[in-house]
Amino acid sequence: QVQLVESGGGLVQAGGSLRLSCVASGSILSINTMGWYRQAPGKQRELVATIPSVSTTTYADSVKGRFTISRDNAKNTVYLQMNSVKPEDTAVYYCNAVIRTVYIGSTFQNYWGQGTQVTVSS
Repeated sequence: QVQLVESGGGLVQAGGSLRLSCVASGSILSINTMGWYRQAPGKQRELVATIPSVSTTTYADSVKGRFTISRDNAKNTVYLQMNSVKPEDTAVYYCNAVIRTVYIGSTFQNYWGQGTQVTVSS
């Protein structure tokens, strides 16, 4: 089995910073793309940032220049550095990873963390 566990969420004032972390663990053979998504109350889940490899990243327009995604392959961990946060960044942030397990015949599948709440006060 595979688990993704996020940490680092909390309450922050507008203009402040937070760093989210997500560790993947379990019967992992290989991890492809890792990323962060978020879901605000009453809204659909949306992509925040993805990192297919350490040298390639994509960002939602709303967070470009403020958020930075990075990963440590040795630790099966993805990070999201959130700077200059705004009230509209308030949401539950979910970690996502495309993972292949060690089991014979396994293929790459999508896995999600349980989410971590980020609340930005104005």
